[in-house]
Amino acid sequence: MNQRIASLALLVRDYDEAIQFYTEKLGFELVSDTPLGDGKRWVLLAPHGSSAPRLLLAKAEGTRQLARVGDQAGGRVFLFLHTDDFYRDYREMQSRGVRFRAEPRRESYGIVAVFEDLYGNYWDLIEPAA
Repeated sequence: MNQRIASLALLVRDYDEAIQFYTEKLGFELVSDTPLGDGKRWVLLAPHGSSAPRLLLAKAEGTRQLARVGDQAGGRVFLFLHTDDFYRDYREMQSRGVRFRAEPRRESYGIVAVFEDLYGNYWDLIEPAA
């Protein structure tokens, strides 16, 4: 058996504002943006140079889903973005207006800092230890 996680669904309020944030602020690539009818779209994003997993933007519908936008993990770090050069990406993201919750720190697993996406989901930017 050969399996892998191909995508992770991320609840968003609006497709276009989310695409703008992830492409302009984080430098992600828009992999797919396919209309599905009734205002739904199949929108996949990936970090530059990455093939999987990808983010599938899922437009929140109804009060229950809208309440989860920005809080899919109950206030914990939800997603982990690895980099080969932490300080390059940290400085670039800051210059683009990405909000970091704390200063970078060294941990046994690498250099890390928590940042927020446009909705308030917490991410770790990590340069893994060698």
